[in-house]
Amino acid sequence: MPGIQAVAELAGVSTATVSRALSGKPNVSQKTRDAVLAAAAELGYVVSSNASSLATGRTRNIGVVVPFLTRWFYASVLEGAESTLRNHGYDLTLYNLAGGGDERRSVFEHFLLNKRVDAVIAISLELTGGELQGLLSMHKPVVGVGGPLPGVHTLSIDDVEVAQLATEHLLQLGHTSIAHIGGNDDFERDFHLPTNRRIGYEGALESRGIPVNPSLFRAADFTIEGGYAAAKQLLGSPRERPTAIFAASDEMAIGAILAARDMGLHVPDDVSVVGIDDHELSEFFGLTTVAQFPQLQGRMAAELLLDQLHPETRTQGALNTALPFELMVRSSTARPSSGRG
Repeated sequence: MPGIQAVAELAGVSTATVSRALSGKPNVSQKTRDAVLAAAAELGYVVSSNASSLATGRTRNIGVVVPFLTRWFYASVLEGAESTLRNHGYDLTLYNLAGGGDERRSVFEHFLLNKRVDAVIAISLELTGGELQGLLSMHKPVVGVGGPLPGVHTLSIDDVEVAQLATEHLLQLGHTSIAHIGGNDDFERDFHLPTNRRIGYEGALESRGIPVNPSLFRAADFTIEGGYAAAKQLLGSPRERPTAIFAASDEMAIGAILAARDMGLHVPDDVSVVGIDDHELSEFFGLTTVAQFPQLQGRMAAELLLDQLHPETRTQGALNTALPFELMVRSSTARPSSGRG
C-alpha cells in the first residue's frame, strides 16, 4: 500500500501538507486540498484513524446531543453541522434525548464522559451545572445552540424578539384580535422557549394598548396535529373567532391553516396565520413566518467548534453570539376583513 510520501510526491506538496489536508485542518487552500485528495484517491491511500488518533490525541469525532431527532428543526441544524464538520474531516456521533430524564443522565454521566470525542455540540439544551461541569472536566470544547450557557461558547436566538416580530406584523396589518398557539409544559425544560415566545406575543399586544385575552391562547406540542387541534378550538365560535393566529412554530401554524380550511374558512381573508421557523413546507403553504435558518445555525456551531479545536488558525469571538432571524411575508397574512379587527 502506498504511503504518505507517495501522495506528497504525486500532489507536489510536502508530507506535512498532505497530513493537514487529509486531517481536515483549515489552514490548507481548497486547491491544495483537492490536489491531495485526488492524489490519495489515485494511489488508494487511506489514513489510519487509529494511528492518527494516537499521534494527535484526537479522535476526529464530535458528540452532538439533541432533545428530539424526528423534528424538522433539529434535523436541519444537524444537517448544517454535519456538512461543515465532514468537510473538515470530522465524524459525528448523535445522542437523542427524547427518552427523558433517565436517558439524559445516562448520556451526560456515562456516554459523553467515556466516549472518545474531541468536542460536544448541545442543540437546544439548557445544560445543568452538573452536566456542564462534567463536560468541561474533559477539557474539550463545548458549543451550545439555542440559548446562553455559563462559561460556554453559545449561539442564541432571542425568542422574545422573534415572537414580537411575528405579532407586530399582524398588528401592522390592522389585526387586534390575535390568538396564540404556544407550547405545553413539556417544552419548558430548555431555555423556556414557549414562555419566551408568549412573552413576546403579549408584549407586542400591550405595546399597542391591546389587553391580553387568556381565552385566545392554546397550548400544543409543536406538531401539525397539535396546531390543528388548537386552532379548531380557537376558531370554533364565530362570535369570538380571532382574525389572526400567531403559532410558536411553523408546524403548528400549518396545522392551523389546515384546520381553518376544514372549517370552511379562507386563509387569509377569514383568518391570517403566521409562524416561526421557515419550515421546508412553509413556502408550499404560503405561510408567513419568521425564519431562524436552522442549517445556518448548525454551520455556525460547527465553525465555532473548529475555532476552539484549531485556535492557532482562527480568531476567538465573544462567548455568546446572537443568531439571525428574518420576517418572510407570504400569502397567509393580510389585512382583516372589513368590520373585523
